[in-house]
Amino acid sequence: MEKSKEKPSKEPFPGAYFIGLVITLGLLVLVVAVGAGLSPALSGFLVALMLGLTVNPKYALGFLSAGVFSALMGFAGNEPQVAWGGLGLILASLVVWRWVKS
Repeated sequence: MEKSKEKPSKEPFPGAYFIGLVITLGLLVLVVAVGAGLSPALSGFLVALMLGLTVNPKYALGFLSAGVFSALMGFAGNEPQVAWGGLGLILASLVVWRWVKS
């Protein structure tokens, strides 16, 4: 009897997880570059909008409330990156909630 059978790989193809890691790190570097290279209001809006579009639709309402809270606190505290990031998150959550089907 053979005790050790080889398990089938869960990867769709060899190296898929490595390629996913490289893509994820590349997107992270891009988000940091965008956030550092633009004005605070614009970078906050764009980063929150792009990241908000990746949200699972069943969590869109929670992200919408987080965006409202962020926008209120950002405008009240005169923090443009937080305020406009909150508006970007609100817009992304509404788009996901309305047009992306779960």
